[in-house]
Amino acid sequence: MTLEQAVDHLIATNPTFAVKTARIRGIDHDVFANAPENLRGLMVASRKAQGDGAADYLVYGVERWTYDSFCHEVNLLSDALKVKLNIRPGDRVAIAMRNCPELPILILAISNIGAVVVFLNAWWTTKELDYALQDTGTQLIFADGVRMNRLLSGENSKQLQLVGTRDGEGLTGLDYSTLRDISPNAATPKVEIDADQDFAIMYSSGTTSDPKGVVLTHRGAINAVFTWAMQAALAPLLDPPPPDAPPALRPSALVMTPLFHVTATHPGFLLSMPAGVKLCLLDKWDPDVAVQMIEAEQITRVTGVPTQCADLIAASERLGTSLETLDLISSGGAKRPPIQVSELARRFPHANINTGWGMTETNAIGIGFNGQEYQDNPNAAGRLFPPLQQVRFLDDQGRQVAVGEVGEITVKSPCNMRCYLNKPEATDEVLQDGWLRTGDLGRIDAGGLITIVDRKKNIIIRGGENIACLDVEAAIHRHPDVAEACVFSLPHQRLGEVVGAAVQTRPDATLTQEALIAFLAEHLARFKHPEQVWFQATSLPRAATDKIDRRKIRAACLASIT
Repeated sequence: MTLEQAVDHLIATNPTFAVKTARIRGIDHDVFANAPENLRGLMVASRKAQGDGAADYLVYGVERWTYDSFCHEVNLLSDALKVKLNIRPGDRVAIAMRNCPELPILILAISNIGAVVVFLNAWWTTKELDYALQDTGTQLIFADGVRMNRLLSGENSKQLQLVGTRDGEGLTGLDYSTLRDISPNAATPKVEIDADQDFAIMYSSGTTSDPKGVVLTHRGAINAVFTWAMQAALAPLLDPPPPDAPPALRPSALVMTPLFHVTATHPGFLLSMPAGVKLCLLDKWDPDVAVQMIEAEQITRVTGVPTQCADLIAASERLGTSLETLDLISSGGAKRPPIQVSELARRFPHANINTGWGMTETNAIGIGFNGQEYQDNPNAAGRLFPPLQQVRFLDDQGRQVAVGEVGEITVKSPCNMRCYLNKPEATDEVLQDGWLRTGDLGRIDAGGLITIVDRKKNIIIRGGENIACLDVEAAIHRHPDVAEACVFSLPHQRLGEVVGAAVQTRPDATLTQEALIAFLAEHLARFKHPEQVWFQATSLPRAATDKIDRRKIRAACLASIT
């Protein structure tokens, strides 16, 4: 059975994947006809499918939640937000914390009353947190201890309503546990929530100095979730298991990446509900702990950036385990080195090795493939996930290029973002008639296999984290001894890319790399700091248009260390 035949069969025979046309912001899109209208509906429908709801659903160290206890706590927080804190549909509520059970509970509690989740990067500095809060107009923030202390040191802390979670409790006048215990018998809220209402604002680094707030809707997130669910339903049709295959373990996932990123929230947390997956959380990345959790909880699937996959290989060898329960090892956020694809297949022959490409702007849905086809084509990104998406490859004039030629990957689907928050010009630049211009360059072959060849956006991807060069340059330029700066990517064996910088110092300045990094600690998250800085007293090279010649500078700096 071909992929097209399998898709048609599922759409025709399985009501879960039936498709209809819906008009979204004036544009017709294919959508799943029977998907829940909103995330509250997703939670309720998933609960009904869980049987008695008594099995473990959420695991965090020694703490465990059944699906029933998880949903009950969501309802308790929803009620407290609505009654105690007077949160109304459309209000924005921020979350700033490491991975912990309160984070997914709060995502649903906020969504269930029609409010909008503002995801704050837990690695941001105080200034970066302040920017996002001012950009969104958010005043209510749930934060753990580290993030709470950063928020309390901000200029606008007195105007914020801060709620402590975990080690953040007791630092302000209101705690998560207090809110949770206000109404012990709270039921699922009944606030009306439209499918195209905003669900979340997630920040994605762009080519400007400030990050962009990506506004996502309930319909976009849910159609992305059901698209992944359909890929799982397609798998046995395309590659039927042998009749003597042993019974499969209960699906369980280890969340290794931060829940403030779409890779963890969407195919990790949100998909786990309808898929009946047990969700195990890591609060921070530790490969040895990850291996131990995989064994103890019989984890069947992991998703991480390529760096984490490499760490898993090393940790499993160091600890002497084959991690035989894993049946899926997926990667996103950055391209895997081809050598890692073959190494994963060798080290974990019982697991399906998978890759995926998506964006915050697409609710993480996009392109992917796995298995032998991926091993045979490790440089490719995969195929467009059916059945809702369309893809084009466009030249600089917006014309579609021929099959096999390089163009900008441009996608249309109901999963595309609604807009960039407070940035209408940036929105109009990338969203046109329902099509999203991704800024990534790629090509598609006659068989539908897509390869990403370059990025139009000037982004450094460090271990799956996007870093805008201009963001780092703006911070470097704050130093009084800096006359000019150019930031670029440096290859790194483990992280893929790290930040490099060339800096022209002012006359008579004696700036060192150590002093510059110490200065940047006040302005940038640690992962954005340059790993190596080249200083010079003369002007940086320029191109014909008098702009800094980033390519020439990068090449010269790399040549100096090879």
